[in-house]
Amino acid sequence: MNLQAGMTAPAALVMLILAACSPAPYDVVLQGGRVVDGTGSPQVVADVGIRNGLVARVGDLSDAAAETILDVSGLYVAPGFIDAHSHAGPGLATGELSHGEPLLAQGLTTVVVNPDGGGPVDLVEQRAGLEEHGLGVNVVQLVGHGSVRGRVLSSDDRAPTEDELDEMRALVRAGMEAGAWGLSSGTFYTPGSYSENSELIELARVAAEFNGIYTSHIRDESNYTIGVLAAVEEVIDVSRQAGITGVVTHIKALGPPVWGSAVAMVERIEAARAEGLAVYADQYPYLASATGLSAALLPRWSQAGGSEAFAERVADPGTGAQIREAMVENLSRRGGADRIQFRRFTEDPSIEGRLLSDLATERGADPIDLALELILQGGPSIVSFNMSEEDLLTLMTREWTMTSSDGGLPLFGVGVPHPRSYGAFARKIGKFVFEDEVVSLETAVRSMTALPAEVMGMADRGRIEEGMVADLVVFSDYFKDNATFTEPHQLSSGVVHLFVGGEAAILNSGFTGALAGQVLVK
Repeated sequence: MNLQAGMTAPAALVMLILAACSPAPYDVVLQGGRVVDGTGSPQVVADVGIRNGLVARVGDLSDAAAETILDVSGLYVAPGFIDAHSHAGPGLATGELSHGEPLLAQGLTTVVVNPDGGGPVDLVEQRAGLEEHGLGVNVVQLVGHGSVRGRVLSSDDRAPTEDELDEMRALVRAGMEAGAWGLSSGTFYTPGSYSENSELIELARVAAEFNGIYTSHIRDESNYTIGVLAAVEEVIDVSRQAGITGVVTHIKALGPPVWGSAVAMVERIEAARAEGLAVYADQYPYLASATGLSAALLPRWSQAGGSEAFAERVADPGTGAQIREAMVENLSRRGGADRIQFRRFTEDPSIEGRLLSDLATERGADPIDLALELILQGGPSIVSFNMSEEDLLTLMTREWTMTSSDGGLPLFGVGVPHPRSYGAFARKIGKFVFEDEVVSLETAVRSMTALPAEVMGMADRGRIEEGMVADLVVFSDYFKDNATFTEPHQLSSGVVHLFVGGEAAILNSGFTGALAGQVLVK
């Protein structure tokens, strides 16, 4: 033992013991930020210490040693945002987009993929594809009911036999055993629309065995078929009968015929919650939705059997007339041709970004005839301006409403996607907190962090407290979305630092290129 000059052996030993017992330096200290911890509690000024990918300390760390100390005074420090409904899965599985930079720029550190009943059936294969190029964000997988039904029943408009239902149960079970966090459905879309609610209850019971959730793009967000209120009740019934957490995903009242329905939707969900059911919703902060032109305008019966069967029905004079008649009603539900904007059409990119009404006028065509022609060519995706602000705000201000994007991860400059892919979370804070003061910052952050973590059953994310995973976002008062409906390919601004599992993905407002995300297994 080498002793300092003049130091006795006992004194040196005490120093060594104290050194061994003292905490190791922090990897990062975020110093002097306004900590919004995710729980809804009022923000406090505090330091946050990160060590080994975890939040190691929250408090006064002014004398602490750290490899990196970041002065974040005047900035907000929050848990990394969790997107409860994301279509980013396919993009994240590519080398071009695995970085997820449009997501990171919104403060996102985790996305929940395979919504609306979609995504692959084989989640093991999907996970391998997501991990192949590395991930900029964490990914949570769901089992898609529509994909499972399609595997077993194709696009048949009928109930499954008991053997077929058993096969579907087995596929859901395999997905849950592979690490899925729940079951998603899209009963508005084919083939999910051909299912009875009893089928969904049976499959949700499988997910419930694994403490999974059930999230649904409900059968009707307007008055297409059973009506939006009855469609909300279907999710409540699945929750009740299957004993599972139920989520009405991207909740809305779609189209002028049902504007004002948000109050009744709230009443039904809150009655279910008073009953003891775990029922929630998620919402994106825009007055426009996005879907396919086929999904928006075609009656579901016309799509049974696939594209060839549909084309044959259109060609038949009597059946074709019935399809056109239904399309007229459905276009009216969405407010008319001047509320339909094309966002992606590989067969004719020149129409992207244009309104159906303008294109029909230019071509001297009836909007319905033009829409049917485009559908037969493969069908463009669309943005539909169909919601009222009153309904949007009524649903946004509920304590059980999470924030989501319903956005994808488009190639930069390709198509005219809904701006939510680039700006949903920044818009919620920039517009509805800072600008309009509709909700408090603490409430908005909770809807993006602790609430979705609670709903999903994530015990180690969504809050800033010691021992939690260090998924953290630091943003300024200038946090806002820049993407618009005509110029959507613009990143959000205002995120200064962002950490995924304690590793910096954004540092001093610049991307680091880190790929610290993981596929999270339940």
